[in-house]
Amino acid sequence: MNPKPRLALFQPDIPQNTGAMLRLAACLDVAVDVIGPTGFVFGDRRLRRAGMDYAAHVALQRHDSWEDFLAARAGGRLVLMTTKAGDRYTDFAYRPGDTILMGSESAGVPGFVHAAADARLVIPLAGGMRSLNVAQAAAMALGEALRQIDIAAVRSLRDRLETTP
Repeated sequence: MNPKPRLALFQPDIPQNTGAMLRLAACLDVAVDVIGPTGFVFGDRRLRRAGMDYAAHVALQRHDSWEDFLAARAGGRLVLMTTKAGDRYTDFAYRPGDTILMGSESAGVPGFVHAAADARLVIPLAGGMRSLNVAQAAAMALGEALRQIDIAAVRSLRDRLETTP
C-alpha cells in the first residue's frame, strides 16, 4: 500500500486554486485525482501559472465524473474535508492510502458525495468565519495526515528494532 495519502479535487472551478493544490502535491509527493467536470479548461493559463512547472511532477489522474473516480479507486478511506462536519481534522487517525477529498470552491460537494465518505472532517474556524481557501485547507489536512503517518511509521520501525534480537 502507498504510505502516503492522496488528494482528490471534486469538480474544482477556480484554476488558480487547482494549480496551487497541484504544486502542493508535487512538493509533498502526493498523488492527485481531479474529478470532473471542472469549471475551467484544464490547460488554462491561470492553472499553469499557479502550478508553475510543479504540475509536471504530480502523479495526476483525471476522472470525467464521480462514477469514474469511484471505479478507479484502489481502496483506502475517503476522507471529506467539509464545513458540515463535527469531527476535527486533527482528531482523526489518518492511515496510508487515505484519500483526502476537497469540494469545489463554489458549491462544496453534493449529498451523495457526503454519503460516500468514510469520514467527514472540519477545520475549526473563528466565530463568524465561513471557510478557508480550498488550497489552504488542503495543505492543512495533508500536512496533518503526513505528520501522523510519518509518526506511525517511525514508531513501527522503532518497535520492530526493539523486538529484534
